[in-house]
Amino acid sequence: MKKRKIIISYILSITLSLFIIIGTSFIIKNNLSLIYKHVMLSILSFVIIAKISYLIIIKIFNKLDNEISFKKNSTNKFIKLFNTHPFLISLIVIIAGWLIYIIAFYPCIMSPDPSFQILQYFGIDNKYSTYVNLIDENVILTNHHPIVHTLLIGSSLKIGLSLFNSTNVGLFIYSIIQVTILASTLSYTIKFMKEIKLSIKYRLICLIIYAFLPVFAFYAMSPVKDVIFGCLIILYIISIYKFIKTKDKLTIKYIIKEIILLILITLFRNNGFHIIILSFPFLLLIGRKNIFKYTTIILIVITFQLSFNNIILPYFKITPGSIRETLSIPFQQTARYVKEHKNEVTKKEKNVIDKVLGYDDLADRYKPEIADPVKNDFNKDSTKNDLNNYFKTWLKQLKKHPITYVEATINNTYGYFYPAKTNWYIYTKYNPTINEYGFNYNFNNLNTLRDILSSFGKIFPYIPIIGLIVNIGFSTWIILFMLSYLIYKKKYKELIYLIPSLIVLLVCVASPVNTYFRYALPNIFALPTMFGIFQKEVRKEVKK
Repeated sequence: MKKRKIIISYILSITLSLFIIIGTSFIIKNNLSLIYKHVMLSILSFVIIAKISYLIIIKIFNKLDNEISFKKNSTNKFIKLFNTHPFLISLIVIIAGWLIYIIAFYPCIMSPDPSFQILQYFGIDNKYSTYVNLIDENVILTNHHPIVHTLLIGSSLKIGLSLFNSTNVGLFIYSIIQVTILASTLSYTIKFMKEIKLSIKYRLICLIIYAFLPVFAFYAMSPVKDVIFGCLIILYIISIYKFIKTKDKLTIKYIIKEIILLILITLFRNNGFHIIILSFPFLLLIGRKNIFKYTTIILIVITFQLSFNNIILPYFKITPGSIRETLSIPFQQTARYVKEHKNEVTKKEKNVIDKVLGYDDLADRYKPEIADPVKNDFNKDSTKNDLNNYFKTWLKQLKKHPITYVEATINNTYGYFYPAKTNWYIYTKYNPTINEYGFNYNFNNLNTLRDILSSFGKIFPYIPIIGLIVNIGFSTWIILFMLSYLIYKKKYKELIYLIPSLIVLLVCVASPVNTYFRYALPNIFALPTMFGIFQKEVRKEVKK
């Protein structure tokens, strides 16, 4: 057996074993105490889990080394039609599978975030407008939620009110747009899978997943920014793979399409720009003959991003989101420090923290798995000097109790790496927030049907084996497995298509909530495509 295969298998098995041991301690105790209070048991458990993981991983590696994908023609009429028109047939099947959800949850499933976005669009005071010092008190629009998404959902509602005098029609216009975007993107992945010659069996499995797993239908009807952003990430992953495989110089058509795609990614998620910038160096490494053209693409995107944030938004008096959104990790660390070491906090440190976060009730506000209660009391009037002093205090306290800081971060993120932590969430409930401000949003009277669909959606992640498809920690394991195997096979160029998902994972680590499905949604939705590409790269094809 190859030494390289053994080493990489051991590294992956040790990593997964650490995830399990640490995750178990945090899910039970919210800290590492289960490990250091039972050291011998923890070590024994670690060794056993690592050994079992290694045996499983090495067996899968061996199987993949000899995997052959047989190609054969089918006489089934549907299969022939599906093979001839993969996009169109997939789109029809997906929409048909979602239709019962579209009817039951007409016009859409509102939740707090899009509700507040609508209030912002219509100039109604809301909590997000109070989190920042507005550029203009008469313009309460902020870029806390991407302004493009706010304008899209707000404009859809405005059309419904203007033409039909109906809130429901306006919201349904948005639903039609989002359903079309998501269904079309997923259908395109099926078409793409055919282009790279994946087996029709795998393509059919993906189609069944897209059409009948409740997660896709529920989020298609939920007007949250992450759905369209998730579609854009899927398209970005595919574009990276095509870029990897191109043997020619980039065409003008490709360049224009890539610029549009990257700009949309930056517009539909405030952290989308980071995904592009962090993946850019890897693309340059593999595309030396296209280095000038791809550098031009990135420079155009950077120029747009800077112009959008520093010229366009200020011109329309749209206030940027609060800096607090990027500081969940240090804020949680400070809050945990205050909770666990309150007696060690000096008067000077209290004053410094108070100017940024509010000190008196900080320990009580600390919730190990969600940073919102801490960061929501961020002082929007704090100065740069206040923040500089805060970080000096933060560093000083880090040196005193580094384990506290480590535990705070793990406690707020471990579910993204630990499959047993299933903080499953889909939107199913009626949220009347906008009705308090004169709108008339309501569900139809199909209560029983909604209850049945909601129950199916809520129990799905707990169905053995198949429920793992939407398990956040398990999806991370699959991504790490694909990464490890591609490294073992020395397919360094090919593994770059996984970079966007790895960056999304880093964004989840920096996010304010542990195991929050919306944040991991791009990776879950893109997993069938990524795994399909992985199969293409590791299997030998033989016609039968």
